[in-house]
Amino acid sequence: MNNRAEVHDFLTTRRAKITPEQAGLPAAGQRRVPGLRRSEVAALAGMSVEYYAKLERGSLAGVSAGVLEAIARALQLDEAERAHLMRLAQEASGTSALVRPTRRPKQWTVRPSLQWTLDTITAPAIVVNNRQDLLAANLLGRAMYSDVYIKANGVPNFGRFTFLDSTAHRFYPDWNLAADMTVANLRTAAGKDPHDKGLHDLVGELSTRSEDFRRRWSAHNVRTHGTGTKTFHHQVVGNLELAYETMDLRAEDGAGMTIYAAEPASPTAQALKLLASWAATNESTPATSQR
Repeated sequence: MNNRAEVHDFLTTRRAKITPEQAGLPAAGQRRVPGLRRSEVAALAGMSVEYYAKLERGSLAGVSAGVLEAIARALQLDEAERAHLMRLAQEASGTSALVRPTRRPKQWTVRPSLQWTLDTITAPAIVVNNRQDLLAANLLGRAMYSDVYIKANGVPNFGRFTFLDSTAHRFYPDWNLAADMTVANLRTAAGKDPHDKGLHDLVGELSTRSEDFRRRWSAHNVRTHGTGTKTFHHQVVGNLELAYETMDLRAEDGAGMTIYAAEPASPTAQALKLLASWAATNESTPATSQR
């Protein structure tokens, strides 16, 4: 990925998202661009317009942490966006090699101990990497994501499922939110490891085959996937509203384990019991995949 173009697009899209009112600035006069002007960002960051314009054109090499923090404050970046800006600056300065993730082997196989750990969890549990590959799951996790497994050619991938499988529009009641989150996760992964060929290939495939993906990718939104609530419509048990927690797996570089839970005594808790019963009697549910 072209670092200068990434920096330019990221900063301009962040600038376009902030109104003068949000920045505490007067909005008088006709404005030709959405959001803030470069001069306004420069003033908020305490630097000259010429210097900020140079940075926005993609020249982040050698920029100090203090300048980057000033830009982050002026653009009101959240934690995920701020981390993304820092990674872009590292890449521009050639220091990203110092923090570049260790390469994963081409063939990934779930370790027996990891699968045993998953299988001891009574709630749905899955393992996903930065490219949104669904690497492993326990029985209830495979049952919950049976739609994702069914049409997968090889390793299931949430990007391909969301944008290339029409089933996703039923599985995700709020498909637009799910699509936004999927792309933001992939954009974040691209910032963490811009040399990941597998991710490049995935983005290229989805960009070629999905206008919805292309539009979202060009928005340069990033996010940190950690905790929250998701809603699904399962083909067998119906609606599920599940809290989730995601934790990094130290032994599996770039992968995280997500565990889902239902509010006690809720309709979703009852639906999970039905799903567990269905999973136990349907051993044909696709087994954990490998890549």
